Amino acid sequence: MRVIKRLPLAEFWEKWPAARQPLDAWYQTTLLADWDHFADVKSTFGQTDQAVVGSAQTVCVFDIGGNKFRLIAFVCYRKAKVYVLRVLTHKEYDTDRWKKEL
Repeated sequence: MRVIKRLPLAEFWEKWPAARQPLDAWYQTTLLADWDHFADVKSTFGQTDQAVVGSAQTVCVFDIGGNKFRLIAFVCYRKAKVYVLRVLTHKEYDTDRWKKEL
């Protein structure tokens, strides 16, 4: 899969250094992945869920770093692209504000 973009990951781990290793591991694993549907994502990252956001798109919610962080991404299976939309702390994720913003 092609990850669009890595910058939000780097910006997040600058603020939260403990997120660097798990986010980089997610990135490296995702680059090597070949996903055709959500079941493929789930088999790669078992702690992944889907959510419908304000724009009516369905996004993937990845648990990162032992449930400390959340990575929200839109996966375009047809184009083999993963669009990083948000990286959040667990506390930020729990507000659900991100759902309305996306």
